[in-house]
Amino acid sequence: MPKILITGCSSGFGLAIAQKFVDAGWHVVATMRTPRTDLLPSNDRLEILPLDVTNPDSIAKAIEAAGSIDALVNNAGVGMLNVFEGSEMSKVRELFETNVFGAMAMTKAVLPQMRARRSGVIVNVSSAVTIRPLPALSVYSASKAALNAFTESLALEAALFGVRAKLVLPGSAPTTGFGKNAVSRMGMEIPEPYAAFVHDYMTKLRSSTEVTTAEAVAEAVWRSVTEIDAPMKIPAGADAETSYREAGHLLA
Repeated sequence: MPKILITGCSSGFGLAIAQKFVDAGWHVVATMRTPRTDLLPSNDRLEILPLDVTNPDSIAKAIEAAGSIDALVNNAGVGMLNVFEGSEMSKVRELFETNVFGAMAMTKAVLPQMRARRSGVIVNVSSAVTIRPLPALSVYSASKAALNAFTESLALEAALFGVRAKLVLPGSAPTTGFGKNAVSRMGMEIPEPYAAFVHDYMTKLRSSTEVTTAEAVAEAVWRSVTEIDAPMKIPAGADAETSYREAGHLLA
């Protein structure tokens, strides 16, 4: 039975990805900063472990407990909804610690066993803002662009040993509460000169009929993991697919 470890499973995309793979018969290691057993239906193929991707000891304990891992999904991430001028540098670094360095640390932790087996797949959940830039997401976009570049180079290195590295690019998912959490968690206010613009823009964005569902992201991750010839990058969600086409890319 193949085993997959997924980070950031307490809500949204991670939760849907975990459920997708459990339903498909995989052994799923769903990790969260604060483990909750009530989020996913009980299943003998489901394991819930604590994991903070910014903490080396936490990573080491989770990997030891998980054992042999066939697929890793780096989904854990934080958002920052603010213009750059209003973004505190301490918060910028905090965001990169999770979105970039956390994914790198998890990747480094599983690569040796995958390389030794000459098989495995690593999927990094990025964002469609790396295709179509949006205002008030400059720092978040930068972190995801860094994740993209890391993954594309990693794919060339890992391929030497039969290991695949892929990217999933979700669009806007208003139902996950990203905007609210991005503001509240990072604890910053939009600077007054930008406030009206950001408010109007986000209102327009939330009213869009093209959005990304958690299920669409789970399906894109499923393709990345299970299809040997899956594209390097898979946009997830109607809005992400539109951005992908408008950027001149062909959907596969």
